[in-house]
Parts: sequence; C-alpha cells; structure tokens
Amino acid sequence: MTDTRTESLGADWGAWQESWDRQQEWYMPDREERFRIMLDMVEACVGTAPRVLDLACGTGSITARLLARFPGATSTGVDLDPALLTIARGTFAGDDRVTLVAADLRDPEWTARLPHDTYDAVLTATALHWLRREPLAGLYGQLAELVRYGGVFLNADHMADDTTPRINAAESALRHARRDQAVRDGALDWAEWWRLAAEDPVLAEPTARRFEIYGSHADGELPSAAWHARVLREKGFEEARPVWCSPSDTLLLALK
Repeated sequence: MTDTRTESLGADWGAWQESWDRQQEWYMPDREERFRIMLDMVEACVGTAPRVLDLACGTGSITARLLARFPGATSTGVDLDPALLTIARGTFAGDDRVTLVAADLRDPEWTARLPHDTYDAVLTATALHWLRREPLAGLYGQLAELVRYGGVFLNADHMADDTTPRINAAESALRHARRDQAVRDGALDWAEWWRLAAEDPVLAEPTARRFEIYGSHADGELPSAAWHARVLREKGFEEARPVWCSPSDTLLLALK
C-alpha cells in the first residue's frame, strides 16, 4: 500500500481532500458505495438539480460528489469544525453553487443561519452518531420542517443492532484486524491525520480550535436503524427505511 503520510500539505486543498478520503476509508472501505447509493436515491426522489443541505459537511465530501454527478445542484454545507470547514472553504472557493455555514447543530437556532427555508434533500454521513438520542430526536424534528414535501433525508452512519451480539463481535474483530494491517501498511488513522493537521501551518490554528470544541471525540450514541426510522416518522416524515447497509453501517432514507 502507498504511504499516504506527508509533512505538510499546505494550502493544497485537493491534497487535503484526498488525505481525508483515504483516512475515512481506513474506517469505511465501502464509503464510495454508500455515497453512490445516496445520490442514486436523491436522483430517484428529487431529480438531478436538487437544492441540498449537506449536514455536518466536514470537508464537503458529499457536496463534491453531488456536484460532480449533478452539475445543476446547489449545496449548503453546515458544520462546526473549524479545521474541516477551512478545507471545505478552500476546496469550493469561487463556486457559487456552494454556501458554507458555521453552526452548532445542538443550538436550537442553528437553522436561522441557513440561506434557504426549505431543501429538496438533506444528506449526512458518519456524523450524527456524535449526538445522543434526545438531541438527535430534536434535530430530526427540525429536519422534518426543512425538507419540502416529497423531499428526502438520507443518513449514512453507524447504527448498532444489539440483538445480534455474536455477529457483531465477529464482524468487529475482522474489521479491526484489517484496520491494524492497513496502518502497518502505511495508512493514516484518525489520530495520525489530526496530528498532521495540527502541525500544518495552514490548519494548525483551526485544528486547535476544533479540539477545544470537541475534545478527542464527542460522547454520542449508536441507536439502531429501527430507532432512527421510528423517530423520523414520529417527527414528521411519512416513510423511513434503510436503502443500503454494510455489516456495521446503514444508509437510511426518510421521505417527507
């Protein structure tokens, strides 16, 4: 495997995006597949020129794939992480299809920062497990108000099934063994990626602020796909179910 470590990527936003993608794939080797299915369902439900809210957008991974596939789409990316937003702003500078907003999803007034009152689709991946059940349920209520009738919410994330402990243990053991081997082969894990960001002159200051906000990791929860579907229906979506899953993750679609 190619060694992806680098001393400094500077303001090469494409290189930082590539580095982030490779680090995320260390955890989710099927990451591109879930993005493909996510955009398939966007096209199926709301067409090829949607107004999208990229929720907890990070570096803009979803937005980049959205615009590559649907050039007529527009995206509002919202996140609180100063370092990842710095990369996103560098990546999409000059693209008037993209608006980036700094906001805390735990703030009841975060939607007031958005440029639009409604969206065709709200998309998010590997982010909402940072929230516990109660604030996540509240967020789902806000999303039900943001998504237009006929629009969709798609969440690709870790969704645990506690009814299958032996299956879970076997899958987890294999996944962690593969991760350990990838690191030995030179792949960046989460901690190493952030170490490089903290040492880079461009990202050092926003990375320091990021750890002041979040610490090493937030204290979230991993409710089941059934819990997500039930709460989304309770909060105002008409239908909700998984449209893709891996042994550890689920892509869940809710239709308004």
